Amino acid sequence: MSSKVRDYEKLAGDIIAAVGGKDNISEAAHCATRLRLVLKETTADAKEKVSAMAGVITVVESGGQFQVVIGTHVTDVYKVAAEMLHLENSEDGSKASKGIAAAVIGAISGCVSPIVYVLAACGLLQGALIIATALYPDVVDNTTFQVLTYMSWTPFTYLPVLIALAGSKYFKVDTLLAVLCCCALVNPSWGEIAGRIAAGEPLTFMMLPLAETTYTSTVLPPIIVLALLVYVERFFKRHMPEVLQPIFVPLCSYLIMVPATLLVVGPITSGVAHGLSTAFQAFYTHLPWLCAMVFGAFWQVFVIFGVHWTFVPIFLTEFEQVGFSTLQAFCGIAVCAQVGAVFGVWFKSKSKKTKGVAMSAGLTGLFGITEPTIYGITLPLKKPFICACIASAAGSLAASFFGTLYYAFAGLAGLLTVPNAYNAANPTSLTGAAIGTAIALVGAFVLVQLVGFEEKVEEPVLEEKEALPALPFELASPIKGEVKPLSACKDLAFASGAMGKGVVIEPTEGKVYAPCDGQVMMLFETLHAIGLKSENGAELLIHVGLDTVKLNGQGFKAYVQGGDSVKKGDLLIEFDIDFIEEKGLSVTTPMVITNADNYVDFIPSTGNHLSGDKVLDIIPA
Repeated sequence: MSSKVRDYEKLAGDIIAAVGGKDNISEAAHCATRLRLVLKETTADAKEKVSAMAGVITVVESGGQFQVVIGTHVTDVYKVAAEMLHLENSEDGSKASKGIAAAVIGAISGCVSPIVYVLAACGLLQGALIIATALYPDVVDNTTFQVLTYMSWTPFTYLPVLIALAGSKYFKVDTLLAVLCCCALVNPSWGEIAGRIAAGEPLTFMMLPLAETTYTSTVLPPIIVLALLVYVERFFKRHMPEVLQPIFVPLCSYLIMVPATLLVVGPITSGVAHGLSTAFQAFYTHLPWLCAMVFGAFWQVFVIFGVHWTFVPIFLTEFEQVGFSTLQAFCGIAVCAQVGAVFGVWFKSKSKKTKGVAMSAGLTGLFGITEPTIYGITLPLKKPFICACIASAAGSLAASFFGTLYYAFAGLAGLLTVPNAYNAANPTSLTGAAIGTAIALVGAFVLVQLVGFEEKVEEPVLEEKEALPALPFELASPIKGEVKPLSACKDLAFASGAMGKGVVIEPTEGKVYAPCDGQVMMLFETLHAIGLKSENGAELLIHVGLDTVKLNGQGFKAYVQGGDSVKKGDLLIEFDIDFIEEKGLSVTTPMVITNADNYVDFIPSTGNHLSGDKVLDIIPA
């Protein structure tokens, strides 16, 4: 696995250059872990070049997309790439050149993947409420519980609106117009009209019969609306005087798209989604053991090829139709099988590097994100991936005997979403989910121990006899504040150690000083992070705040630039704590050693510290 991402601008630029430059890229999007590019032409060596880059886990070509698997920092890379590409101004209709299957996969991925974390967060909230109901049945009468319940359902009720926000960027249509059209679909007034139609009242629009279809919690109708809005909006922009466009392009597009959806698009797409959902439910009803084994065994294969997003509309339609999903539980079991396999590799491997990658990937996998697990460990080693698929099939098979279902949507199914299987009317469902998950986790771990895997043996580097052993050294606190263990950081990428070893600081003063003598290797354009290399060879990343890249440099002032030499105690950056917190962001500052594999131990000194106080002892290998 390649080294960790530190310079997002360089990585984005290198990827663009390797795939043939920005003129060869017609679309760019991202999901939880992948930068998804649509190329006009794919050069023979592009995949090999990009795969070898520092910060890239692997490259997958699927669904007409050149998918660069980066991990949890893909959003930062995408933001830089989007600025370089200026794709929002392009009208190159590359979507038309793709096959239908590739276009469908790309559209669903581009519209759904950006909002998956929101859905996952509320899915976890629903799981917590399910547990509360099971333990304290009377809690349902509590007003606090009722407020939390409607909060947990909010993103699903207004799902078309969220899809409009994300999908407008993918389809390159006016965001507010897209949101307006989709808001009309979930307007309570339409729900009342649809209810009257369902009750038998024949209602029409301009003498055409209206259908009883409703659109809350739907995926396909808003995606089709956005796909058609591209052409409607473009038509009026090309044929309408520019002075009239600000008002009449939205008006005309709105008057066409909403009725067209209510009359034609909505009923057809909802019918397709309901048909697919019914087919999968029938498969599970008649052959639950086979459905479970097939889905459990191949779910992570779907992830490899990036087609797993096409199942999201089916999952959501299941919840809309019957209030539960027959398949999502098996997704969670498959995820846990990969986690079990990667922890099995961690336990069995004799390579310090493999152990480090396996541990960080496994911790990430516990939260439902398996790309680092798959591409970093199990797939390259081959046998662990197969072990995980076998264990997942066995766990899913066991769960099917208990009638396991998911009663709350899991945006990122995994260990944390097991409670979503609880339902008082189906008490064995949760039991099956727990047993199936345990079989997958433990089974994959044990299979890896039995089957083993081949890994490259790390040959020891023989030092010259005259060479002196490297001595321990220390780093000072770059900021005045409370120093905590890195595991206390709320950002999983730092807390898990995936970015390196170190500490996290809660600042009480908005100044960053050099923690050692060394050189500035990189200063982020947004001034929120700085990379240093100490005289001892340690590579440091000081990341001021969490998600502060969103501020685009506001509230920050730099006193150094890339290439500068610095002495311990030199002022590097000033930041406005009050301004950052007013923007709703955290000033929690991780300081990590990004080349941590070169060292055997890190001894933090926690508590309140002034800048310049020792906070980390580093023991070289």
